Amino acid sequence: MAYADYWNPKNETRPREELQALQLVKLRRLCEWAYTKAPFHKRRFEAANFHPEQLKTLDDVRRIPMMTREEWMASQVERPLFGDMLASEQRNAIRYHLTSGTSGRVPLRVLDSMKDWDWIGEMWCYGLWGFGVRPEDTVYFAFGYGSFIGFWGAHYACEKIGALVIPGGAQTTEARIKQIVEMGATTVCSTPTYALHMWQKASEMGIDLAHESKVDKLILSGEPAGSIPAVKQQLETAWGAKCGDTAGMTEVGTIMIFECAHQPGGTHIIEDHFIEEVLDPHTGEPVGYGELGERVVTSFGRGFIPAIRYRTKDMVMKVPASLCGCGRTYDIYEGGIRGRWDDMKLIRGTNVYPRAVESIVREYDAIDEFQIYIWRKDEIQDEITIRLEIKPGREGEWESLQPSLARDLSNAHEGLRFNLERMEYGQLPHFELKARRLIDSRPVAQYS
Repeated sequence: MAYADYWNPKNETRPREELQALQLVKLRRLCEWAYTKAPFHKRRFEAANFHPEQLKTLDDVRRIPMMTREEWMASQVERPLFGDMLASEQRNAIRYHLTSGTSGRVPLRVLDSMKDWDWIGEMWCYGLWGFGVRPEDTVYFAFGYGSFIGFWGAHYACEKIGALVIPGGAQTTEARIKQIVEMGATTVCSTPTYALHMWQKASEMGIDLAHESKVDKLILSGEPAGSIPAVKQQLETAWGAKCGDTAGMTEVGTIMIFECAHQPGGTHIIEDHFIEEVLDPHTGEPVGYGELGERVVTSFGRGFIPAIRYRTKDMVMKVPASLCGCGRTYDIYEGGIRGRWDDMKLIRGTNVYPRAVESIVREYDAIDEFQIYIWRKDEIQDEITIRLEIKPGREGEWESLQPSLARDLSNAHEGLRFNLERMEYGQLPHFELKARRLIDSRPVAQYS
């Protein structure tokens, strides 16, 4: 059966001028709603001498004060459980979710209405349909369903599309692999890390996923690795399937960006539902196409907790929509989300980003899992060690791999020396959801 290329043809192909006019109308409505309904935003707007009537052009978005995660958490602490951010009565909520959290930090708690959840699923429909998911597909979610919002929206989107949905739930990796093969899943939704882990586990079980499964699409989310070329190449070879990157946030409830079936080397921004600014993280000034900056997002769809100029600390580079041949007029984040500004570590005067390390490590197919360990030698000198596990049966490659990887890491980091430590297989943690591969054990390690 022939289908349209776009989930929402009218908006996905709108001329840029019309798209920006639509964004301005939605921005005014959102700010009026937030000002009258959410005490959090009214307080902040008044402190900045901003009123929605001042929004005459899209450039006026810069009149609106940016909001931060720290403000959000402080509001929750002062007024448990949800702070003064709610723009509707709590009794109107149908769903509760929270962020996946970070050790030692309070997770953000969110509520959503039925209307919010219809929109959340709709955004996932843009992305899933855009990468090729159709009613004939069988979609497997290798995801532990819980209060972390994760792939919940994607689950409902697949039902909305008409595809058969199989929730992986609380199962072992082996059980999930058997289900994927047995049920003839054509699409698997997972984090990049867990997709790699499933492939490795399948190999140990004697299952060749590229030939024994029907999977032809991997929908990746939850980690920056989904747009790292070396990771995608490894996954596409292992599964015999195309890999599509997506990215979402609990703070906005759903995905904001997705990779289309043309795989342009980046992710389209759903610009009829979001304003995505790219700013210098230090000055707050806009940066141009092709320049790295921080994502600042305004979401038009979630009414319960409005997110307006929310600082994400995500590192991105915006490029024009015309660089993709799919026909969408949505601009693109080249390389997807490249990491986080606050992930950067300073080692002996050199900036090290975990994503940059992973992009090099993943070029070595014999490596299964890895961990970045930062420590202080003799309480004087900072050191960085990459702990590595070699895939079973590939141990003999370690001797030649070690000097080559050390050289590649050093060359990419201004000559910084990286220590390499081989671990026995199974010693390092293997992740199902968001991977946490960075350990900074320095006594004065800074986490911004």
